[in-house]
Amino acid sequence: MCNGCVQKEYPDRGNTCLENGSYLMNYLGCANCHQRDFVLISNKATEDDDGEEIVTYDHVCKNCDHVIASHEYTFSVVDEYQEYTMLCMLCGKAEDSISVLPDDPRQSAPLF
Repeated sequence: MCNGCVQKEYPDRGNTCLENGSYLMNYLGCANCHQRDFVLISNKATEDDDGEEIVTYDHVCKNCDHVIASHEYTFSVVDEYQEYTMLCMLCGKAEDSISVLPDDPRQSAPLF
């Protein structure tokens, strides 16, 4: 992973979790070949570990194959919620939780 290729390491992305793609707003350009071109995805792998889906891949420079950052995305169902996380030097860090029920109990207004 290369901190010379990104504006900010692990920016806080709130609840925006990317299963694929790249956060190009944080990309300065390749520190190896000094080009600012497309970022490719390589070495993509998906594994299912005890009910948790883990997707990993590398962001690489299109021109010189320099590894810019390694990306990890996880998805799991905990109780009645879908849990998402993302950790990547380029794309940032984020977490999200969404209810699998039609009405999210956390969003309901108190009766009194």
